[in-house]
Amino acid sequence: MRMALDLAQAAADAGEAPIGAVLVDEATGEVVATGANRPIGDHDPTAHAEIVALRAAGQARGNYRLTGLTLYVTLEPCAMCAGAISHARIARVVWGADDPKGGALAHGPRLYDQPTLHWKPSIEGGLLAQEAGDLLRGFFRARRGRNGPA
Repeated sequence: MRMALDLAQAAADAGEAPIGAVLVDEATGEVVATGANRPIGDHDPTAHAEIVALRAAGQARGNYRLTGLTLYVTLEPCAMCAGAISHARIARVVWGADDPKGGALAHGPRLYDQPTLHWKPSIEGGLLAQEAGDLLRGFFRARRGRNGPA
């Protein structure tokens, strides 16, 4: 998760929402791929950190099925990313900060609780949540100006 936080900071430095993602092979502990938010820079609404990491892992593995991997991401994934994670057959998702507005695992649609979903990774939230949340809050506070809502 520390690596994901570093990627999130790099995204923030580039003017993107500070979200980072790291895919790790559960068997070896090897980092397979990383991603940082870049929808603004790429002019791509799907370029969330999770999607960037999934695409890189697919290329690295030569397969769209990414079994045996854990995704560490600084913010609870949205519905788009949760769907892609499921399609990729990721084994486990671990996130930092909860996202009550846009999250889709512990909040909102709780996508992996749906009985018709074909693949359900295990999920765990709250790893380094304070640091991940502080990074996000600081970024958006600075964008709104000091007097705006946090």
